[in-house]
Amino acid sequence: METVYHSHHPPPGDNADEPEWNVAHLFPPRGQWTEADYLLLPDDSRAELSEGCLELLPMPTEQHQLILGFLYRLLFAYVEAEAAGLVLMAGIPVRLWEGKLRQPDLVFLRAENSGKRGERFWEGADLAMEIVSPRGRDRDIVTKREEYARGGIAEYWIVDPERKQITVLALNPDATAYEVAGEYAAGDRAVSQLLPGFGVDVDAVLAVG
Repeated sequence: METVYHSHHPPPGDNADEPEWNVAHLFPPRGQWTEADYLLLPDDSRAELSEGCLELLPMPTEQHQLILGFLYRLLFAYVEAEAAGLVLMAGIPVRLWEGKLRQPDLVFLRAENSGKRGERFWEGADLAMEIVSPRGRDRDIVTKREEYARGGIAEYWIVDPERKQITVLALNPDATAYEVAGEYAAGDRAVSQLLPGFGVDVDAVLAVG
């Protein structure tokens, strides 16, 4: 009987597909990734490190990018005017603890905490924002809520285009978990607890997407 190979299962000895298979052997097995391994990835890699595993992030949609750019411009303008610190868009890893590096969509660090900045990654942050992806809802709403709190990020914004709301979370007095500082829907203005005077109109955020 003739053996039939599908395109995603190359036949043995088919050199045309060998380079893609060989590249996989250059990387550590799942569960054995270290921070050093992670930091050897290309600078534009959309991946995070968790429990020795590499977690690939969903490809951003146009709506995601438009909302991200809008929020960045608002937060950047505030931070510049107040000389409050530094805000960056997705791409800079934030080390929450050893072996746990995440890439928030937006991340802010107070000026007085500038010592936590690094060329390849930051040692924590003061504020993080995530725009919920349809393919990463649990990661943004549940997993990162727990991890960012454990990592000491004082404020976490969850921007949810699907539910048309913005949730602002703030660390409790014991800095052990987040409390809901506000849940904002259409017609509301989401405001920061960490940055006095900073806020965004929910309608304006959702309109750009």
